[in-house]
Amino acid sequence: MRLFYTDVFVLPLPAGHRFPMEKYSRLRASLLASGEFSEADFHLPHAASDEELGRAHDAAYIEAVTQGLLPEKALKAIGFPWSAGMVERSRRSAGATICACRAAIEDGVSANLAGGTHHAFREHGEGFCVFNDAAVAARAMQAEGRAGRVLIVDCDVHQGNGTASILRGDDSIFTFSMHGARNFPFDKETSDLDIELPDGCSDAAYLLRLDEGLDTAFDLARPDLVIYLAGADPYHDDRLGRLALSFEGLAERDRHVFSRCRDEGVALAIAMAGGYARRIDDTVRIHATTIRHAKQTWG
Repeated sequence: MRLFYTDVFVLPLPAGHRFPMEKYSRLRASLLASGEFSEADFHLPHAASDEELGRAHDAAYIEAVTQGLLPEKALKAIGFPWSAGMVERSRRSAGATICACRAAIEDGVSANLAGGTHHAFREHGEGFCVFNDAAVAARAMQAEGRAGRVLIVDCDVHQGNGTASILRGDDSIFTFSMHGARNFPFDKETSDLDIELPDGCSDAAYLLRLDEGLDTAFDLARPDLVIYLAGADPYHDDRLGRLALSFEGLAERDRHVFSRCRDEGVALAIAMAGGYARRIDDTVRIHATTIRHAKQTWG
């Protein structure tokens, strides 16, 4: 199973910043320590080009990000200070999902050990998201002739509002978001399928709604490729989550998605998306379990 990672994912941030940036390097270390992966499984992603980004984002926005011309208000919405490193990280994160999609189409499954930046819109970013890797990668696969129809399954606890906005009206890419009803973003967009969950939703209720959503999404999307945002933030001890899934509930969520893709014979590219547990080790454990179970499912 090819995994796409770069140390650029760990962007230096000001002291006290609430984004758990080190989870990416810890995830890599955890997967190596598991004995199920070797150094040879980790691959360096390319930085998404202007052409690749431009299929989902406005050219003026790409230029403003690249040249450091975003106004302070726009940077505040994103949540990261501008730097050349921030630009490189954002391009590599989108590139990693493109790489994971290519690898998944060849091998069955692959993963970007970052990504899931679903709050990025065509002309602006927000919520720690600069470029929308899922929308960029889906359009890249279509442009390269690797996939005609794509399904984005977004199980981050927050709605994929940027993804829904960018891909609205595109019948070839189906957007399915399953998220907390009362969580950020508070002004939600309309995905092709939205499942909104009440605060405190736990394992059994979550899995029931997920299966219903997957049935609908696969029936309507008829995908050649699935891009799965495997957010760790539905976890019961997530600082930004509001749902109540256990470790086992999250693992079972992944198994449901994986088995459906495997049984349908559809390639699966995974991105990590959010995770803000009070203990960063819990977030890393959830993400690592996702990757390990993916390998086991296709192994």
